[in-house]
Amino acid sequence: MSGYVVVAAVIGAGLLLVTAAMIARRLFAPHVPHLAKLTTYESGVDPVGEGWAQTKVRYFVFSFLYVVFAVDAIYLFPWAHVLRSPDLGVASLVEMTIFIAVIVLGLAHAARRGLLRWV
Repeated sequence: MSGYVVVAAVIGAGLLLVTAAMIARRLFAPHVPHLAKLTTYESGVDPVGEGWAQTKVRYFVFSFLYVVFAVDAIYLFPWAHVLRSPDLGVASLVEMTIFIAVIVLGLAHAARRGLLRWV
């Protein structure tokens, strides 16, 4: 139970620090609203036209594949620790083999459809 208390204390301290920083900013930061401050600012260039622009969906696919493999890594690190346990070792090995097989199958599907080509 002490592990939960530590996690709750860290979460509470984080929330307290964020709240204190927001209150300090509200109290000490100057607040002078001006029309120029309320306009859109884009890298020092005044915005021209509408804000809608076409982008390639390919970049979304790359970011999605990155997220998939980042989540894969998040599952692999704790699994490596559980594998040492004599009670869960074989069962977790079978489960992780299935998990990695599904990830590899998804990667093979993405490669077959040509989603991994940059240009």
